Amino acid sequence: MSISENRAVILQTFKDRRPAAKLIAVSKRQPDERLDEALACGQRIFGENRIQEAQEHWQERRAAYPDLELHLIGPLQTNKVKEAVALFDVIHTLDREKLAVKLGEEMAAQNKAVPCLIQVNTGEEEQKSGISAQNLPDFLDFCRHTCGLPIMGLMCIPPIDAPAALHFAFLKKIAGENALSDLSMGMSEDYPKALDLGATMIRVGSGFFGERAL
Repeated sequence: MSISENRAVILQTFKDRRPAAKLIAVSKRQPDERLDEALACGQRIFGENRIQEAQEHWQERRAAYPDLELHLIGPLQTNKVKEAVALFDVIHTLDREKLAVKLGEEMAAQNKAVPCLIQVNTGEEEQKSGISAQNLPDFLDFCRHTCGLPIMGLMCIPPIDAPAALHFAFLKKIAGENALSDLSMGMSEDYPKALDLGATMIRVGSGFFGERAL
């Protein structure tokens, strides 16, 4: 199917389950023609994993599409914070105190408040980024009151070999316990379950663009 057809299918699922949720089209490693096709069919919210690629994709296009909304959904190194604050509208991967401090300093320097989500390692996987659920209350307090960050919600990437719905339900539970309203969870394979369990932002790559270019 075309990108337009894929998008229509996804949005119909949103309409049936959670109409207010945001569809984030994951555009990493996509060629220019696919980005332009997505824009042509009305998509305006995109997610990127890497700063340099995001700049190549979107800095010039922003002039033509001022309503673009760019989300950083990949790991953020502290030496890239300046570029991230300048380019992105939402950051999904806040996961450590050092990064929180740098983000707070840079937002103040640029006089720009970029909403952030805290990445939670719901599967407690050693190789995966994210804070533990047990440390969330203290980390949330540090981000807000020490660093002055606008925290809007939580994000997770469930373990590959585990039922995603369990992790989505867990993320919703701890978000509620900490009075956080936004949940970034669900990808191409499992976004309908995520919508049913309260996702407000879905990150869809291959389900939107088709198979990614190598």
